Amino acid sequence: MEPTDTLSVLIIGADTKSGSAFARNMQALIDHLKNDEMNVICVETFEGLKDGFIANGAMADCVMIDWQAQNAKDLIKIIREHNKYVSIFLLTEPGDLASLPLDVFSTIDEYAWILGDTPEFIAGRVKSASRKYRKAILPPMFGALIDFSEDYEYSWHTPGHTAGTAFLKSPIGKLFYEFYGEQTFRSDLSISVGELGSLLDHSGPIGEAEQYAAKVFGSDMTFFVTNGTSTSNRVVQGALVAPKEVVFVDRNCHKSLEQAFTLDHGIPVYMIPTRNRYGILGPIPQHEMEPENLAKKLSGHPLGSKAENKTPVVAVVTNSTYDGVCYDAVHAEELLGKTVNTIHFDEAWYGYAKFNKMYAGRFGMHDDNRPAAERPTVITTQSTHKLLAALSQASMIHIKNGKQPLEHALFNESFMMHASTSPQYSIIASLDVSSKMMDMGGDALMQEAIDEAVRFRQMMARACGELDVSKPDNWWFKAWQPDTVTMPDGKKVPFESADPKILARTPSCWTLSPGDVWHGFPDMSENWAMLDPIKVTILTPGMNDDGTHAEFGIPAAVVLAYLDTRGIINEKSGDYNILFLFSMGVTKGKWGTLMSALFDFKRLFDADTPLDVVLPDLVKSHPERYGGMTLKSLAKEMHEQIKSTRQTQLANEACAVMPTPVMTPADAHRYIVKGQVEQLPVDKMANRVVATGVVPYPPGIPMLMPGENAGKADGPILMYLKTLQDFDRKFPGFAHDTHGVEAIDGTYYIYCLKE
Repeated sequence: MEPTDTLSVLIIGADTKSGSAFARNMQALIDHLKNDEMNVICVETFEGLKDGFIANGAMADCVMIDWQAQNAKDLIKIIREHNKYVSIFLLTEPGDLASLPLDVFSTIDEYAWILGDTPEFIAGRVKSASRKYRKAILPPMFGALIDFSEDYEYSWHTPGHTAGTAFLKSPIGKLFYEFYGEQTFRSDLSISVGELGSLLDHSGPIGEAEQYAAKVFGSDMTFFVTNGTSTSNRVVQGALVAPKEVVFVDRNCHKSLEQAFTLDHGIPVYMIPTRNRYGILGPIPQHEMEPENLAKKLSGHPLGSKAENKTPVVAVVTNSTYDGVCYDAVHAEELLGKTVNTIHFDEAWYGYAKFNKMYAGRFGMHDDNRPAAERPTVITTQSTHKLLAALSQASMIHIKNGKQPLEHALFNESFMMHASTSPQYSIIASLDVSSKMMDMGGDALMQEAIDEAVRFRQMMARACGELDVSKPDNWWFKAWQPDTVTMPDGKKVPFESADPKILARTPSCWTLSPGDVWHGFPDMSENWAMLDPIKVTILTPGMNDDGTHAEFGIPAAVVLAYLDTRGIINEKSGDYNILFLFSMGVTKGKWGTLMSALFDFKRLFDADTPLDVVLPDLVKSHPERYGGMTLKSLAKEMHEQIKSTRQTQLANEACAVMPTPVMTPADAHRYIVKGQVEQLPVDKMANRVVATGVVPYPPGIPMLMPGENAGKADGPILMYLKTLQDFDRKFPGFAHDTHGVEAIDGTYYIYCLKE
């Protein structure tokens, strides 16, 4: 379609029905707009839009507001918060102009006098403004892609399906074509199309799109990556680290960082983060980043003597953590910048932080007025597809140069090693569109997501009070969040009673203060970390505040099995916690359905409902194991298993110890290539060196890195793996997913180096 086709105008509060001269002229205007093939949306009242302009007004190319309508000024403000580009026409009379507030004058584009100008003339002005707006909002690459797709050129180059026509020659191909639609195939292009530029040399509209994204996200340089932030991480490390150079890295790093060290032959030295009683991932304590402690880590590291360059080249920090704990990035840079010249924030789950004041100073591309020579170079890698609006695998690398600047051309050498010569152009276009979306109204988009998360959190807290969970036989799920918050006037109030607008706009309501029981993290410094409100962790019964197991418990796995039958899929989970992401796509209906499902689970549980009613597929798959059981009996048996084996505590203990590195990940990989490895059951792995990482997934954080010693048979790492093995044997259908572990007939096997 042409970018100027199907233009829409939203008319708010205008009288079209009373029979007055104004109403007759308004109806004539609407008729002219429709005759010009414009889509006209009429909304009578402000109430229908004030909480949902994003949904109701997103496709409006022009907005017309009657100044006489109630709350017109407030609505204009809301529209501008969501969209700073759309044309706003104010329907008014000449006499009203003298009394219009100055802030309204500054936000209005045109004024329409319905009884003065002809409907034909006003319709022409509206259509002209709508055309200009539609063209103006097209970002560089997506705009060029639309233009190219409208040229209907014959293709004599790759891809071989040539705009989808090859698929139409086969019955299954035709089904595939019809499922995705014509535009998918017409926009699937090749590097041979010079009009769109090149992702490899960052030329043409693609290069312009990256430059535009850099402006939007606050970087000096931005690179578009079409195969995920796992690749972005490998690109960054490949550009920074030479063989036998030292990298300080968050032990809670993603598996892709382990793979990067395998590729670049770097020597990782780990900063150890915290975990709480639920196994929720916390931040690296502030003291771990202090120069004297980093120096001690390096001097005492078993592989430190192999480093050719004793000066660490980069520090890697996961921000936010997978459970939504975000750092004071400014202070983290100050600390780490005393040891390294470059800091890499893995912000895969945090690409939106630039666009709301809630996260000020807590992301890598934060505002920084210091001269470049006085600050480290900062790089962030972001999975745009995760929590912004982009297609899967869409990722960005943002670079803000400091005292050791990176050259675009040299960094691009590492980029090209991991990039395809046949990138998916729809992914590139989605990155371009995501930049434009956040530029146009990112703050409002994120504010709506935060608002929805706060509403859900308060609903969960209110349910705890109304169900009176303090009584022995009463229970409910709990959101992981502060029990009380301090209001601007200094008063402490229960979380559920706090003003939701204050909760949704005040970072101090979410900071993790030292010693607070609710978060449970040790070694916490004031203002060091904050809980991201849109990452909502639901706690199931089963854990006491002191980290011991309660007598009564409902493991998260049981709840998740039921939610799956309701079509509700979470992001990640632990033994007694479930993470839900309140992204920009979450609506009241979506979280209302989740709330309803949780209440339904409680009803079924309290009624001791037979398992074949609640989880029929599970019973059908394993009739001998689960036949005759109830939901309550399954939860009780599973809770007793976790409790008796100390599964949750062992997980924390396993992640708290630092395994001895015998060799680097790269050296361990050489054994795999040479076939000098063997699969061993966990019962026979004592003091053996692993060839592959052992990574519980999600979130994809290594428990053992390649080249590390697994420790004693009764050490926390092997004991934890044995515990998971026993759990999986006892509860078929609830097996854990641990990368690097192959379950063969119920036994865990891991590749180790041959001795």
